[in-house]
Amino acid sequence: MDTAVIIILFAEALLALSALYFSGLLSRPADVAVSAALVAAAFVIRGLCLNHVTADYQTFLSVWVDYFRYNGGFAALAEPIGNYNVPYMYFLAAFSYSGIDDLYLIKLLSIFFDVLLAWAVMSLAGRYTSSRAKRLAAFFGVLFLPTVILNGAYWGQCDSIYTALAVLAIYLAVSDRPAAGMACMAASFAFKLQAVFIMPIFVVLLIAGRVRIRHFFIFPAVYILLMLPAVIAGMPLLDTITLYFDQMGTVGSALNYNSPSVFAFSANVQNVALAGNLGIAAAFTLMLVCFLLFALRRGRGSLWAILGCAIVLSAGIPYFLPHMHERYFFVADILTLLLACAAPEYMALPVLTQFASLLGYHAYLRGYYFLPMSYGAVALAIVLAVALAFTLAQLYSGKK
Repeated sequence: MDTAVIIILFAEALLALSALYFSGLLSRPADVAVSAALVAAAFVIRGLCLNHVTADYQTFLSVWVDYFRYNGGFAALAEPIGNYNVPYMYFLAAFSYSGIDDLYLIKLLSIFFDVLLAWAVMSLAGRYTSSRAKRLAAFFGVLFLPTVILNGAYWGQCDSIYTALAVLAIYLAVSDRPAAGMACMAASFAFKLQAVFIMPIFVVLLIAGRVRIRHFFIFPAVYILLMLPAVIAGMPLLDTITLYFDQMGTVGSALNYNSPSVFAFSANVQNVALAGNLGIAAAFTLMLVCFLLFALRRGRGSLWAILGCAIVLSAGIPYFLPHMHERYFFVADILTLLLACAAPEYMALPVLTQFASLLGYHAYLRGYYFLPMSYGAVALAIVLAVALAFTLAQLYSGKK
């Protein structure tokens, strides 16, 4: 690890501390000192993870960066490289010009979004509690959440990017800035297809009167805008718009990929196609049930009900869909943590989601199952049931 990497990591740590300071949560010197120590600990842990190399990096990410490096950098955006959407490829193209090892740059990018994610969660938590301690707990909870650390700093994945943008989108939408919220949701989707697990919350927000139909026109406009650099480089616009449809054909035929989904119980399924279709139907049904519940209680969609529904969607949709991977409950990891920080009596929910997600992480990163994935599926079933009950309780509590 060279000096430049250490400097960038230090700058990101300073950014995290600055985000806290300018949020007005560090009013005393002691607060600054404690927060600085916690930020330092969070980034030391990340620094210790940076040298780890996974098969995903060797097989995909490093190969893509090398392609940009030897084919004109940004000019190579004209070619269909990899199976990530083009906004993430902009960063890889930029990394190809640097003399810093791209392993570190890829991870430092995700760590930057770890900070943005922590700030977004802290900001959204502020809509549910005025407690300074609870908001700080939300911020540091994200920075120290095992799946957040493992996902970016250790594994080199980028789930913090689309999740940070998605949480920020919800925060803006419930803070009377629906246009900005929709723009952030479009950016989230532009970075990762898995944003579809949380995107339906904007239909819920529409039903609850937090956004208007006109705001949905912002989504395609922002999405296309984010594709324009690739189009300028020579990629056909239609190819950028339809990239996700092409990706859907590469997800694989297995019902489950180290995921604590309902298909963790499917070892002896005979008709895989039928099981997959039933799972898709169940996911759509769950989504429609959420819409119906809010429609029936129009005007009763409180902030708490919206948060509960967001957890139901982010946990339930990937729970029922086939072909899910171990990282696809990342948004649920974050939103259950947010709920627990705002309402500590629900602390069991992030514990259960972490348990479920980490079983999948362990299976990939260590190469064997610590426990059967069905244990994680049971844990997530409990989370989903509690989140649904919580949402119903909020809708029928009489609170607006």
